Amino acid sequence: MFTVSQTSRAWFIDRARQAREERLVQKERERAAVEIQAHVRSFLCRRRLQREIRREIDEFFKADDVESSKRSALCIFKIARKLLFLFRIKEDNERFEKLCRCILSSMDAENEPKVWYVSLALSKDLTLLWIKQIKHILWCCCEFLEQLKPEILQDSRLITLYLTMLVTFTDTSTWKILRGKGESLRPAMNHICANIMGHLNQHGFYPVLQMLLTRGLARPRPCLSKSTLTATFSLALRPVIAAQFSDSLLRPFLIHIMSVPALVTHLSTVTPERLTVLESHDMLRKFITFLRNEDRCRDVCESLEGCHTLCLMGNLLQLGSLSPKVLEEETDGFVSLLTQMLCYCQKYVSQKKSNLTHWHPVLGWFSQSVDYGLNESMPLITKQLQFLWGVPLIRIFFSDILNKKLLENQEPAHAQPASPQNVLPVKNLLKRAFQKSASVRNILRPVGGKRVDSVEVQKVCNICVLYQTSLTTLTQIRLQILTGLTYLDDLLPKLWAFICELGPHGGLKLFSECLNNDTEESKQLLAMLTLFCDCSRHLVTILDDIEVYEEQISFKLEELVTISSFLNSFVFKMIWDGIVENAKGDTLELFHSVHGWLMVLYERDCRRRFAPEDHWLRKDLKPSVLFQELDKDRRRAQLILQYVPHVVPHKNRVLLFRNMVTKEKEKLGLVETSSASPHVTHITIRRSRMLEDGYEQLRQLSQHAMKGVIRVKFVNDLGVDEAGIDQDGVFKEFLEEIIKRVFDPALNLFKTTSGDERLYPSPTSYIHENYLQLFEFVGKMLGKAVYEGIVVDVPFASFFLSQLLGHHHSVFYSSVDELPSLDSEFYKNLTSIKRYEGDIADLGLTLSYDEDVMGQLVCHELTPGGKTTPVTNANKISYIHLMAHFRMHTQIKNQTAALISGFRSIIKPEWIRMFSTPELQRLISGDNAEIDLEDLKKHTVYYGGFHGSHRVIIWLWDILASDFTPDERAMFLKVFYMLPLCTFIDTLLNLEAT
Repeated sequence: MFTVSQTSRAWFIDRARQAREERLVQKERERAAVEIQAHVRSFLCRRRLQREIRREIDEFFKADDVESSKRSALCIFKIARKLLFLFRIKEDNERFEKLCRCILSSMDAENEPKVWYVSLALSKDLTLLWIKQIKHILWCCCEFLEQLKPEILQDSRLITLYLTMLVTFTDTSTWKILRGKGESLRPAMNHICANIMGHLNQHGFYPVLQMLLTRGLARPRPCLSKSTLTATFSLALRPVIAAQFSDSLLRPFLIHIMSVPALVTHLSTVTPERLTVLESHDMLRKFITFLRNEDRCRDVCESLEGCHTLCLMGNLLQLGSLSPKVLEEETDGFVSLLTQMLCYCQKYVSQKKSNLTHWHPVLGWFSQSVDYGLNESMPLITKQLQFLWGVPLIRIFFSDILNKKLLENQEPAHAQPASPQNVLPVKNLLKRAFQKSASVRNILRPVGGKRVDSVEVQKVCNICVLYQTSLTTLTQIRLQILTGLTYLDDLLPKLWAFICELGPHGGLKLFSECLNNDTEESKQLLAMLTLFCDCSRHLVTILDDIEVYEEQISFKLEELVTISSFLNSFVFKMIWDGIVENAKGDTLELFHSVHGWLMVLYERDCRRRFAPEDHWLRKDLKPSVLFQELDKDRRRAQLILQYVPHVVPHKNRVLLFRNMVTKEKEKLGLVETSSASPHVTHITIRRSRMLEDGYEQLRQLSQHAMKGVIRVKFVNDLGVDEAGIDQDGVFKEFLEEIIKRVFDPALNLFKTTSGDERLYPSPTSYIHENYLQLFEFVGKMLGKAVYEGIVVDVPFASFFLSQLLGHHHSVFYSSVDELPSLDSEFYKNLTSIKRYEGDIADLGLTLSYDEDVMGQLVCHELTPGGKTTPVTNANKISYIHLMAHFRMHTQIKNQTAALISGFRSIIKPEWIRMFSTPELQRLISGDNAEIDLEDLKKHTVYYGGFHGSHRVIIWLWDILASDFTPDERAMFLKVFYMLPLCTFIDTLLNLEAT
């Protein structure tokens, strides 16, 4: 335990420690109080001094205008030092404004050297101080410019003031002190100005000017006056010119000034003199030289990001359009830098919306941040970008191709008048096509074969890469680009001529080899082919039949034959060689481009022939080999049927279709086997009410039952059964009869086209009760007929068959192309509007369609408010397409959808996609070819004791062969096909008895 003495000592030590700590705390409090008092006194002293200085400054500026104009530069210098000593941008903005006005006023004085503010630069004692002061003043001007809004009147006046300060003291041209004897001082003064400008650049002069220009110009109508815009752009040019266009200043000028939205557009409108300055200094060439370097171009693009890169690109394009001579000399460099900029943007273009993407009105979904402040100026930026596919630049870029003369010694071959089947004479057409294209127009003969590594080929390839990149990057204006590229009628034919010079058959071997090479050269060649296909497809899609067949705009029919032959071979090779199976990226894009162009030509040929017989078939593809591959589920065989089924003969595709149906029947158990019989659906039909009974009994059947066996028993009005056993013959008779009745135009479910009287859904069929259910029932009956291989005499309009095949969902589908199949006269009237050379508004048309519906005039608006919207030269093309779409789609949309729904419940869509519209009609209604009696004998099955050697059968074949005409044989087969089996046997027995 502790002793008493030890406890007292510890207590004493603890107490001494506490006392010492208290003394330290007290000292710290006293020191803190003294320091606080010092700060407060210092603050109060400074505030008092600031008030006194500001009072002095205010008194200085209160003097009248006469006195202020005579104040010496030294007085201004001193008052400026005091203001800058305590300057706060919010408190002293008015004082700073007065200082700037005072300084500018001193610079305007006449013959008063001591008044000129700049005269202090000549004082040995004040030169450095003056330079420091003017740098400080000018940078304060920049800080104010960052905050001011040019759309506000008061701010716009201040902007003018501060820009005047910057313009005055960054160039010696307005300094009166240098006039006369003072001219010798100009080099030294210029050096001071360069020093000042360098100081401003180091502190961010260009970003300040960029902000000012963007605020004033990034809008549909600029709010910067001519003087303001002139001053701002002049200030931006001064450092670049002073530095003799060094890379270190060209870079910020491009990043901050040339990236201002639509700057060149506003300059050309507001102050075109500034563009003259750019031209006088050959700035475009310097920009091209700087940006053609890949590293420098990437650096600029990364600094700007995608949105502002487009702004820079737009300004360069418009600048290029104003300097065609420079572009002609610097085409390669200009193409290179544009391609690099587009490639940079393309990296961030996305195909779909996500949490990481933003919507851009030109680029679409974009994975970089989007400056939505540019949206107001986007129309102007888009207009600038249009220079890229405008005629002047296209002529410059493709000058090597366009300057080649294609001989035209003969008149173009006009299309012959169409036969009733709308088929052109095609005998020996392929042979003539090659001869004429090679000799007359000199476009197919490879002149020695161009080397792919030649300068000419590389240049054309680079240009094609540029435009192809623009198509995949500027996704929201893709159609504009394609339309611009197809504006010149001779560009695409001459580009095809150029492609043909790369090798025989359109360079087919060369392009096939490129598919297997991953070199940059191969990619460029394939990009050229992709661009050609995209543009040509777009062109032919928007041309009507008159322009394609009669006027033969851009391509002659013979050229379309050779092009389609090349495309057919190329697509087939891509599929059969397994390239498409694993294709992605550029290769997949190439395939879709080539295939899209091929199918546009094929569908055009199906509507109206321009190619010879068997032109689309591949003779090196044996149907038996294809069927074997399909049985083995080989992907390439499936792709052939998916993409180019037309390379397989039609009869083989019909066999394939029947095989698909048979396989499904076996899968569903609808085929009789040794172990099981299919379910049979029996229906009783009154002949006098065939349609009503059929509709009531069949519409409720399940999909499985509709595909199965259906037996029909006819009864008369008294309810007595008709004699006969239905071995499919009675059902065939019933099916044909019911289809005949529902398609009778008198029933008003269907109408006939003018001219060839082909069927399509009636727009006024809605008068029937449950008309959509009726159309669905009709679709099921039609599908059942096709499913069972029963041909029915129902000639459909071509446009309706296209909808049945689903072609109208394609992006390349054109309602106008199909319109002749509905009403050829109406089509001619519409296309005459397209060719009308006067003011279309004089015709008094509106965006509406007036129709006589059961004696009452009904107005259908093609667009909201269409009946009050006049048709003008600007919207007449839209009017034509809207009218065609309304007549063939909108009017019968519900009826068509119901019929297709019923049809597809029986027939799978993929089964019939391998047929064209004429081929689908043949599948439904049969072929008009002559009946092959030998083939009929071979496949005839005899009943009732008859056989092939029976004398009655021999007589029958002899009569058919010798006494019947082809039409009579067809009628016999039709009647025989419909008769019940027992009835036909009775007929033969009676024939034998007689």
